[in-house]
Amino acid sequence: MVANIKTVAFQGVDAVPVEVQVHLAPGQNAFNVVGLPDKSLAESRERVRAALSAVGLALPYDRITINLSPADLPKEGSHYDLPIALGLLVAMGALGQDAVADYFVMGELGLDGTLIGVPGALPTAMAALAKDYGLICPADCGPEAAWSGLAAPDKPGIVAAAHLLEVVNHLRGASLLAPPQVRPAPRPKTLPDMADIRGQTEARLALEVAAAGGHNLLMSGPPGAGKSMLAARLPGILPQLAPRERLEISVIESLSSQRGGVRLADRRPFRTPHHSASMAALIGGGRQAKPGEISLAHCGVLSLDELPEFLRQTLDALRQPVETGRVDVARAEAHVSYHARFQLVAAMNPYRCGHAYDAALTCHRLPLCRQEYLARLSGPLLDRFDIRINVPPVPLAQMIDDVKGEASIDVAARVEAAQVMQMQRQDCLNARLDGEDLRKLAAPDAKRRKLLDAVTDESGVTARGFNRILRVARSLADLAGREALADKDIATALVWRGH
Repeated sequence: MVANIKTVAFQGVDAVPVEVQVHLAPGQNAFNVVGLPDKSLAESRERVRAALSAVGLALPYDRITINLSPADLPKEGSHYDLPIALGLLVAMGALGQDAVADYFVMGELGLDGTLIGVPGALPTAMAALAKDYGLICPADCGPEAAWSGLAAPDKPGIVAAAHLLEVVNHLRGASLLAPPQVRPAPRPKTLPDMADIRGQTEARLALEVAAAGGHNLLMSGPPGAGKSMLAARLPGILPQLAPRERLEISVIESLSSQRGGVRLADRRPFRTPHHSASMAALIGGGRQAKPGEISLAHCGVLSLDELPEFLRQTLDALRQPVETGRVDVARAEAHVSYHARFQLVAAMNPYRCGHAYDAALTCHRLPLCRQEYLARLSGPLLDRFDIRINVPPVPLAQMIDDVKGEASIDVAARVEAAQVMQMQRQDCLNARLDGEDLRKLAAPDAKRRKLLDAVTDESGVTARGFNRILRVARSLADLAGREALADKDIATALVWRGH
């Protein structure tokens, strides 16, 4: 007898349908899974055997063959345990094929028959919803899957069980399980406030402009000047997530989680990987081609502190995702794509010693030290920062001053108004403006064009850099509520590009 159970394989953020075919044939006692490239999949035979024994079922004295179709699709992970077990139950006659025909199935089995959470419940539920199927999954994954809307009364629904026996009893109709409920989001933590920043008038303005237009920002200054504090306050002035953004972030988190149970995102991610991070950790990859830090920062902020301390090869791998908003992870056994539309905020010291502003502390190799330190950053990478500013040390008088800066809530209101203006006008943020839209919406008049031409010709700015100057100037004008670019918008954008 042949039994068919539907499950999924993951290709990036997509859950691709896979059919588990279970075949019983007279012959020697054998249990084979066709094609076992993944260790966890190979070990599923013993987990399934032990779990069935725990619920009082012994495997028949037959030759058992498990085929995962399509055969040429790479498959890995422990979420195939439950579909294999249910397929065996159908083939043995313990369950009817009709009972499982309308469900996608995923879940890891413990040796005692318990169901263990697995990553990818949300994208699997979305794939099931798109094909009008239900989902059978571990109880830990139920609340996450419920965010897809699959638990609606007019759908086959979600069966979220804690034990294999609960699944069997539900499918037989002996003891029905209640649909899982969406897990409420935890009370959000208070984000760092811009009011904590003392001084740094220019840096605060640059951060606001970067937030309003979605621009990448590079801050250079001595230790203790406040670069990390400024970067940490960027999420607090960004607008709330749109429904689509919440879903995209949650899907990526679901794929990267270890045991499922991901809640729907309620705020923009803020990722701060250490400078020792490998390329696979930052970009994505590894044996299972998991999403990296840039994908986990999707729709949020990727903050890279001590930028020159990262490996140059790792930093250069950021160049394409910064432009396209996606990353393609190509490996020998997998080729997947992930969302990676993030805002890059980086900080660095102007010199390795970090004391360029204090003659008493700076090293004696100052000119050569600066050249060697900055040589770690490639020109193409630096060219992708729309705004590059110096963050000088704050005078002690300002540090002890009781006068607070403007609060994040007030800055966020201006940022949101500027972004709403941009979306209504061009359906994207200024950082994504390009081509004819950029020339039409950010083109300076003849007088200001002469200023731009004079400066850019002398400094040898690239075409990409020229476009970025116009985008930043457009964001400055939007924050001020101006339809046309003003002299100070272009001048400020030029200064922030280092020209």
